[in-house]
Amino acid sequence: MTPLPRLMVAPNGARRGKADHPQLPITDDEVVATARACQQAGADGIHVHIRDAAEKHLLDAGRYRALIDRLADQVPGMYLQVTSETAGRYEAEEQRAMMRSLRPQKISVGLREMVRLPRDWPQALEFYHWAAEEGIEIQHILYSPHEVHAFVSACLNRLIPGRHHLLLFVQGSYANGAQDSVPLEEYLEPLTRAEGMEFDWMACAFGPEETDSLVRAVQLGGKARVGFENSLWHADGSLARDNAERVRALDAALRALAPADPAPA
Repeated sequence: MTPLPRLMVAPNGARRGKADHPQLPITDDEVVATARACQQAGADGIHVHIRDAAEKHLLDAGRYRALIDRLADQVPGMYLQVTSETAGRYEAEEQRAMMRSLRPQKISVGLREMVRLPRDWPQALEFYHWAAEEGIEIQHILYSPHEVHAFVSACLNRLIPGRHHLLLFVQGSYANGAQDSVPLEEYLEPLTRAEGMEFDWMACAFGPEETDSLVRAVQLGGKARVGFENSLWHADGSLARDNAERVRALDAALRALAPADPAPA
């Protein structure tokens, strides 16, 4: 399984638009241009959403395939991940149908969208096993320590196959920003009970606290996802000019964590 990138950018998401920030990319052309700028700024991965003609969140295998092909050409070497998020527009059945049609190499899937009720597990189990057989690399989105507990339990009970898993911990929410944030240590605690399993994880966070949260994630051994999907602001509360500026700011903060080279003898 491909390791998660050190610094992934999530430039648009499913909910925000030009009214929130004029530099938030909506069209495929804008996403490609943003990917190039963010790669130059220090991002080595991108989490991609697409929109329809009305700028609404869209799950469409053909559109995704065309955009991923363009990105593979324009930002070679970048980790390219598409979303399966429902965003209130789709049902789990539609998510699964899109993913079966697209067969993406890398995709994010929210456990709480795939399994809303216990009766959803039979179809979810079939999907997770199909994805594993197809070699599709899923990053499992987990919104709370409680969901991490549920995910670990599902893995131990072989509802989700495999021993190496990619995770995204979401700190905070659109509605309340960082007020809903839970320390990352609480997300990590359930993983200690998953004997024999390995986890490659990253975090995303909301509001001006995004930078500090992502620095903490890296200090704890994780990776970072930054960008306008979750936050438009720098650590000092100022509005970022564009996604590349957020990437550049976080990249600088992460580089500052690295120990200085020893002085020559």
